[in-house]
Amino acid sequence: MSSIAPIVALGACCLAGLAVAEPTVHPRVVIVRLQDDTDSHNELVFETEYLLAANEKPFDVAAPAIFWEDSLTGRGRAYFRPAPLPHARPVKTMDFHVDPVRGVRVLPGAEPCVEVAYEGGRLGRIRAATDFQRQFRPYVSGRDGVFVSNTWGDGNRDACINEAFLMKEVAAGAELGVDVIQIDDGWQKGRSANSAALKPGEQGRWGSWWDFAGFWDVDPVRFPHGLEPVVAAAREKGLKFGLWFGPDSTDDAKYWEKDAELLLALHRRLGIDYFKLDSMKTLTPLALERQTKLMERLMTRSDSRMTIDLDVTAGVRPGYYGFPKVGPVFVENRYIRPNEGRLWWPHLTLRNLWSLSAVVDPARLRMEVLNPRRGPELYPENDPLAPTRWPEDAIFAISMFSSPLGWFEIQNLQPETVAAWKPLIERWKEERDAVHEGYVYPVGKRPDGVSWTGFVAGAKNGSSGSVLLFRELSDDQAFELDLSGMIAAEGLTASVIGGRGRVALSGKTLVVSVPEKLDFIWVKIK
Repeated sequence: MSSIAPIVALGACCLAGLAVAEPTVHPRVVIVRLQDDTDSHNELVFETEYLLAANEKPFDVAAPAIFWEDSLTGRGRAYFRPAPLPHARPVKTMDFHVDPVRGVRVLPGAEPCVEVAYEGGRLGRIRAATDFQRQFRPYVSGRDGVFVSNTWGDGNRDACINEAFLMKEVAAGAELGVDVIQIDDGWQKGRSANSAALKPGEQGRWGSWWDFAGFWDVDPVRFPHGLEPVVAAAREKGLKFGLWFGPDSTDDAKYWEKDAELLLALHRRLGIDYFKLDSMKTLTPLALERQTKLMERLMTRSDSRMTIDLDVTAGVRPGYYGFPKVGPVFVENRYIRPNEGRLWWPHLTLRNLWSLSAVVDPARLRMEVLNPRRGPELYPENDPLAPTRWPEDAIFAISMFSSPLGWFEIQNLQPETVAAWKPLIERWKEERDAVHEGYVYPVGKRPDGVSWTGFVAGAKNGSSGSVLLFRELSDDQAFELDLSGMIAAEGLTASVIGGRGRVALSGKTLVVSVPEKLDFIWVKIK
């Protein structure tokens, strides 16, 4: 369905004319622009489509992805630039030259390009985007697509972080079905500017960490026995462990080798494989070069066992395509807490996952799940989209086709929430490899709180798959979906494996019925 041209080595130059799309009389050009800095933005994907006429003037485009397609046959070429987003690059350049007659030409730039031939129109474009990223980071069962917990999302910041608290998190995480227990900011001796432990008038650091002696030592008060007992407790229960870390951006990331040495030491000595990297500043070509070296060293010397979550919530950072080898993108910070301008609405997380999944491999998206029973009084009275209006298992289902992030203190979940989530998590673990080893297609309408929407996960050969659909506040109880191009449905059967509702499969058409609004249905097709 798609084929990939030889990849230009990361860090090499893209030459002008590296690839030119085949001319067509009826070209469709789709330009995709992505937005990060998600603390300040909620719309993250902007797609512009052109049906070009031969008399139009050629134009240049700055974008991470562009598709040139024959609008009659659906065959085309996709071009991706694995680099920081155009607005975040240290050197601002155009990426592609579009000529209505001659096609797309790659413009010179410091970053490489990948060309993918595809067929199948929009579905082919989604496959091309997934194939491009899997060339850099193939999906590995047990390493990727896992459920990571992080206590920061409950809003207490690092106030509770200590050995006793983390021991309870490990026990609660094992009961719930979490794969990785991750400590955010607060495990280290130094205090960041986000710490809840700062005294009145005291200012924590944000960057320049190595200028403070012992900043990255394990906090001897919070963890008097080091991290070893907590890591060992997690391992005994079959869980992995993760830590927050801030690469130092001082003087164009001059301490990158110290950062690498510390992270690799934690990986080798304690067996910690998962790291959330925050606070990066990619402001100059030299900073980008050094940060690239940091990532390459971590992957090379850990034999790619390390998984790096790249935070794109603030600042100027490498973004969705910047370092595709290293792991997921930590997409956004949303909270349920007072005095916070980024309240969490489930349908907005669903919208962002749905939008991004067309161009970012969903296994590379760390999407949040919050405690739905936290702070109901913070939402507008009678808000029909507030978290408490959703069935509790639907809250987890929203992020199932990504790499879920449990953005809460596990031990403080209500027993009713755990009871609702646990059986769905168990089934999801049985199915997640099948979801991520193939292709995930966003289907229905773009989530807006009032529509039918969701995803199809199809095997690479289309022989089987599953369908995850959400009835938002739509008045329509039933929804019909054509599976053509995603799952070869003829001769297969459909059964409900999650959520609530009924399903019927006739030829290539799937018809589902979900009785209640804000509910979901998960259907296995084989």
